[in-house]
Amino acid sequence: MSSRLSVIFYIILCLEIGLVLTVLPWVPHGWLGLSDWSNNYFLLLAAHKAGYGVQRFVASGWVRGAVSGIGILNLGMGIWELINFRQTVKALDSGQASVKSSRQKLSERVAANDAQPAKTDPLSDYPRRNH
Repeated sequence: MSSRLSVIFYIILCLEIGLVLTVLPWVPHGWLGLSDWSNNYFLLLAAHKAGYGVQRFVASGWVRGAVSGIGILNLGMGIWELINFRQTVKALDSGQASVKSSRQKLSERVAANDAQPAKTDPLSDYPRRNH
């Protein structure tokens, strides 16, 4: 059940972030109480410290397009996870690694670690000695 909820929350997160990053750079000033993309407090603070060229750079179409591209990638990830929902839940429930070729290497590492017992040094209540 927890694996299903984790996948559902991941899908919602991907779709929400993707929608915000795709649409927000192109929202006009004052629409639904939102500010212009290039006119916000954090950007003005960064521009004040680094120079006002930062504000012009963020307001350029190149940066807006790059941010929208990242949003489209997030939307694609959310849709892919939605399509492959059952497969992802099965993989999480079984505890299998998503990359099948790494299983052998992982089993060799686990076998090597099992051969050596773990050495633990419990902390005492006494202060440490300076050597």
